[in-house]
Amino acid sequence: RNLMTHYKDQILACDFFTVETFFLQTLYVLFFIEVGSRRVHFAGCTEHPTSAWVTQQARQIVWELEGRNPSIRFVIHDNDTKFTQAFDTLFRAERVHVIHTPVRAPNANAFAERWVRTVRNECLDKLLIFNLTHLRRVLGEYVIYYNSARPHQGLAQQSPVPRIIPTPEGPVHCRDVLGGIVHDYYR
Repeated sequence: RNLMTHYKDQILACDFFTVETFFLQTLYVLFFIEVGSRRVHFAGCTEHPTSAWVTQQARQIVWELEGRNPSIRFVIHDNDTKFTQAFDTLFRAERVHVIHTPVRAPNANAFAERWVRTVRNECLDKLLIFNLTHLRRVLGEYVIYYNSARPHQGLAQQSPVPRIIPTPEGPVHCRDVLGGIVHDYYR
């Protein structure tokens, strides 16, 4: 456990989840989550996650996290066939150690699994998704809220992207996220 605590800021977890649209189309969502900060990176969504598509999304994340301090040293993912050898090779080329979780052990990738539950409970279970474009827009807006405004118990009620501490005085304002499904209160 101490090893996990020591390296938590250098671990990136990733996973897929599916979303059924109003028209019964299955869409696949790929995301990455920084274990230490809980910051989510929405990699993309598609109807057909091919090896080339998944590898390109991973390449985008590598570029996005380039120059990060501390640098990512570990990436965790399950044994889903969508995570191909090319996906792992991309991370290994960046000197990132790839960790495959054991089969049927969701707790081995608990941070990613917890984020899936959160995005479903707070967002996707309250909306009818119509198509790929709609899902992209919804998840894009929710991830911005999640990273910059949503308080996390595991982070002492802070958000993954630290924000300026407001003064304890003054009026409280409400900002509707996703058309009012989520309310963000701030000073």
